[in-house]
Amino acid sequence: MPLIWITGTSGAGKSTLCAHLNSLGHPAVDADWEGYNHWVDRTTGLTVADPPDPVPPGWLDRFSWRVNRQQVEALAAGTEETTYLCGTVENEDDVRDLFALTICLVVDDETLEHRLLTRTTNTFGKHPEELAAALHHNAAVEPTYRSLGATIVDGTRPLDQVTRAVLEAALSSGCRSATHRPAAPA
Repeated sequence: MPLIWITGTSGAGKSTLCAHLNSLGHPAVDADWEGYNHWVDRTTGLTVADPPDPVPPGWLDRFSWRVNRQQVEALAAGTEETTYLCGTVENEDDVRDLFALTICLVVDDETLEHRLLTRTTNTFGKHPEELAAALHHNAAVEPTYRSLGATIVDGTRPLDQVTRAVLEAALSSGCRSATHRPAAPA
């Protein structure tokens, strides 16, 4: 069955949406927390098993946040219904062909900064270098994904509205979960 890639800048709401989709009975996987994504040394290609937290200065220049293609292929082969894979990675081009649809959550810089500095689920974005990288990346997210034909969803809207937009995009693209349940009214 089809995989749907839900992406966006760190702090756009991917993990929150993932948990909400699961609570509604839609298979969703958080690529960051369920072992699909890893820090990889750009020079050696080796995966970093235990990265520092917070990352030291220069870390983001030397290490890349990457998804493992073989794991995504296994997910696609092992599911019988539409599944949502949520995350953001530098090597998305390596897996884009595995997705029936890409949905990009977008937020403004003020929302992004507030979410990163106040979230309690992880510390990425609290360190000044990480926050600067996220804000820099945020400027290019929407135009980049529009040019790739992704569905753009405003991640600043209430969670039920974001969820509805994602499920409607999946349905309009022909992706339907066997356990499809409409999102709660907004």
